Amino acid sequence: MKQYKVIVLFIFLSGFLVQCKKGFLDRTPQSEIIPGIFFNTEKDLELYTNSFYANTAVIPTAEGVYNEDDDNVIKNSLSDFLTGKRVVPVSGGSWNWYHLRNINYFLANYNKVQLPGAKHYGGVAHLFRALFYFDKVATFGDVPWYSAVIDIQDSSLLNRPRDKRTLVMDSVLADLDTAISWMSEPKGMPDKVEKVHKWTALAFKSRICLFEGTFRKYHPEFNLPGADKFLQEAAKAAETLINSGAYGLNTSTPDKAYQELFSSKAAIDKEVILTRRFSNDLQIWHNVNYYTITASYGRPGLEKKLVNSYLMKDGTRFTDKADYSTQPFFNEVQNRDPRLSQTIRTPGYTRIGNTKKLPPDFTGTVTGYQLIKFVTSEAEDFYNRSTNDMPVVRYAEVLLNFAEAKAELGTLTQADIDKSIKLLRDRVSMPNMNLVAANATPDSYLAAQYTQVSGANKGIILEIRRERRIELVMESFRRRDLLRWKEGHLFAEQFKGMYFPGVGPYDLDGDGKVDVYIYTGTRPPESGPQYLKLGSEVILENNANGGSILVNPQVAKVFNESRDYLEPIPVQEMQLNPNLVQNPNWK
Repeated sequence: MKQYKVIVLFIFLSGFLVQCKKGFLDRTPQSEIIPGIFFNTEKDLELYTNSFYANTAVIPTAEGVYNEDDDNVIKNSLSDFLTGKRVVPVSGGSWNWYHLRNINYFLANYNKVQLPGAKHYGGVAHLFRALFYFDKVATFGDVPWYSAVIDIQDSSLLNRPRDKRTLVMDSVLADLDTAISWMSEPKGMPDKVEKVHKWTALAFKSRICLFEGTFRKYHPEFNLPGADKFLQEAAKAAETLINSGAYGLNTSTPDKAYQELFSSKAAIDKEVILTRRFSNDLQIWHNVNYYTITASYGRPGLEKKLVNSYLMKDGTRFTDKADYSTQPFFNEVQNRDPRLSQTIRTPGYTRIGNTKKLPPDFTGTVTGYQLIKFVTSEAEDFYNRSTNDMPVVRYAEVLLNFAEAKAELGTLTQADIDKSIKLLRDRVSMPNMNLVAANATPDSYLAAQYTQVSGANKGIILEIRRERRIELVMESFRRRDLLRWKEGHLFAEQFKGMYFPGVGPYDLDGDGKVDVYIYTGTRPPESGPQYLKLGSEVILENNANGGSILVNPQVAKVFNESRDYLEPIPVQEMQLNPNLVQNPNWK
């Protein structure tokens, strides 16, 4: 592999590392780390392991969190992933290994001097190796496993074939368990929300094992045994963290608590386990405000199937209403799960720090369901000026991982729901999920989307998937969720937005004023409303006869069931290593 010919011993992340408190970096970067000189103090170990956060494939940037674009958040253009235009890349394509070399070099040298804190930092390295390999397996399937630094002259190791996914994931599991065993709890850590520790490792283990367990369960074509083993490990890791009492949910009032978690300047560490730090003082910014309000970044908005999935406030299904698909916006958002009005603009919405009520603005959203999750005050509306911390791991996900793993195993009880999903519902004053009722009457609307779910626990699995989609929207879980559940067909369905019965004026927020006017021919002369020309600025299912907004109906979406659950290996890598075999049906 050509990447191994470039020795990268020490990598500094200009984003995450500079974001941390003064004193986080107090040593001049070195191009070569000599073990006998460098690994002599705990500060040396900390400084070196700080470099692991540079791998944004495992600790994403802010954009890597909020900028999802699958069937949750829809934009005015479609990615190559959605249109089936992906090809085998010549190079790159995530098939790189320099972050692994950095980790393995540390593991080979960090314990040359016996230091009191060395075990913790060894655990940090094992965790990051597990995260590195999980990302590779989720992307490519089988990959070569390297647990030591490779001599760049050792062609036999550099040209090894891919190891079986089962071997690699067993090794990942061993690394996770080592990390959990060795790493310290974050007691007294001033930067516990910015750095990994024992609880972070447990949370990541629940995520990784849930992915692998469900992937093996729903993808029999790969002939991968051991699904239940990984699901059991996911449930156990999540339950250990739950029982520790180390975390809880942010709770203030049902109409604010969910939104506050994401608009807060500093991560609310009662719930946020790991975050990316942003700050004016540190001159570290991201772009979420600008992204959600301007026409320059895709005009993102929620997709209609997701909006339909939010329950009524009394816990009944919105999609059980006979007219659910033709309700105007004002009606459809009334008396819904409060997380809906804390995720998109609904009637009565005001910006943080302002009292002016704002309807959805179609210059900033292609579906009409305009995002407010992560949005802060108007002072940060300029390009790249948002400073709210960006959560990478939070406790709500751990609760969802626990419930889903137990449901997939067939061992979920009402008591399990009460210690997990109920907490998410309680935060927004929603009725609890009922195991018996869910399994007695599975939701046909969800069942039509999640076609692989069957068996006695079908109803509760569907409900947990509903909860997961709603709770974690805009946090970039959705693509891998659909891939592990083998529901790739959802990527290829027509994306939709608000319903309008035809041309004419519309009051979206019920204040008696026209907010949107859909017209044909010449634009009406009146000023004030947002004017959308039918057929160009907005497309409705039945044209002048109305219907839901269609987003990019002229662009075909494609998902190849026999190919697209794994990514292709770049051409150049296969030329350098003739023992590599391409993933199925990639040419």
